[in-house]
Amino acid sequence: MPTPARLDHLRSPVGLAKAVCVLLGAVAFTDVLGAAAGIHTRMLLVDGLDDGFLAVDEEAWDRADMLYRAAGSLQTLTFLACAVVFIVWFRRVRLNAEVFDPQAHSRRPGWAIGGWFVPVGNFWLPYRVASGVWTASAPTDTPGGRSAAPRGLLNAWWAALVGTEILSRAAGRVYDKAETGQKIIDGLDMIAFCDALEIAAAVLAILFVRRLTEMQTLRAMTGALPVERPPLQAH
Repeated sequence: MPTPARLDHLRSPVGLAKAVCVLLGAVAFTDVLGAAAGIHTRMLLVDGLDDGFLAVDEEAWDRADMLYRAAGSLQTLTFLACAVVFIVWFRRVRLNAEVFDPQAHSRRPGWAIGGWFVPVGNFWLPYRVASGVWTASAPTDTPGGRSAAPRGLLNAWWAALVGTEILSRAAGRVYDKAETGQKIIDGLDMIAFCDALEIAAAVLAILFVRRLTEMQTLRAMTGALPVERPPLQAH
């Protein structure tokens, strides 16, 4: 007879999911602060731009620059805290998915952590892990099979995450290399756009975390898929 996977290996991701969602909300909030500080700095520069030359009050500029840097530091600290908790949650749902269906994965559980730290590879390795977790956690009665479970939310979250990362790097380079007032303004515009995209990515991440956690909770109630064994040969 088929032997079911051990359900006592499951660990609830609910608590971690709540912590991740709170931190993602904090990330979105600091992005709003960063965008507001950037817009304030931009307006100051635009008002002081005259035929390509800047004539900005030094005190006002120092205050705006300090505010902008403080907002950036807060964004970085909040993002790092969120990333740590998210990866812990991500590993937990990956281990749970191994219990639900060990055949649904193209990457071993360790990649739930390691995949984020592989240069260039981190643009698709975590997605491969998430895809397997999504399949293993899908309801067993999904029409067309669990691999056919809708992935719109998963794909939208990953596209927003990768898009934010690529554009943020490009915007940072433009801003760091800016030597004229107009170039600085262009860099601030790009960074503000990245902040808006990161807010959207944070919202999608919250929806993704909530949905996958809910899927795993329901799958835990259903039980693990049986492990298939080859039929016995008659002698």
